[in-house]
Amino acid sequence: MRAMILAAGLGTRMRPLTLTTPKPLLPVAGKALIEYHIERLAAVGIHDIVINHAWLGEQIEQALGDGRRYGVRLHYSPEGEPLETAGGIQRALPLLTADGDDQFLVVNGDLFSNYPFGRLPSRLDGLAHLVLVDNPEHNPAGDFSLQLDKVQLDGADRLTFSGISLLSARLFDGLPAGPAPLAPLLREAMTQGRVSGEHFDGYWRDIGTPARLDEVDRAVREGRIEDL
Repeated sequence: MRAMILAAGLGTRMRPLTLTTPKPLLPVAGKALIEYHIERLAAVGIHDIVINHAWLGEQIEQALGDGRRYGVRLHYSPEGEPLETAGGIQRALPLLTADGDDQFLVVNGDLFSNYPFGRLPSRLDGLAHLVLVDNPEHNPAGDFSLQLDKVQLDGADRLTFSGISLLSARLFDGLPAGPAPLAPLLREAMTQGRVSGEHFDGYWRDIGTPARLDEVDRAVREGRIEDL
């Protein structure tokens, strides 16, 4: 199985930090944010990782190289313009499915978590599997509901989509090339009962502001996050 790290965002909420540095390269305890993802993916045996990029993307390639020093092979999917999540994944499908496997792991480049990637299902039973977390302060209403192992559009005890998922290439069938969000594809698949999910109650932060980056940096430096 291959994995994709989504790293093409402009990082506008992180300015001025991202005016000269792409968000995935911002440091957490002396290490670039994206390096934590790469190392954790390598630790569970995922050795081919696709990274899309747009804003200051050449810096990402220069900093990470071919991935050899992490024990992985990095493949880059540059975007002339940000294609949003679904558009970026669709552009990268030839890289993600090059081994003949039509499913792949996707993780947002701007999150920080100790979620164990090896906990994801070995095979999909539908079109997607989402990792959901408790609702943070900036998303109190949540995104979806989890009923047994199925993700639903509506329902009680709503949770937030973490940005970690296992997806099938079939989810993108018929999607025209160009910018496109992922949420409508997931919602349609949910109405068909083809999205499974799980609740993760470990450490997870969406690094959307400099203040959240500082919080994560302190937590790592003080050893308050287990199993990194």
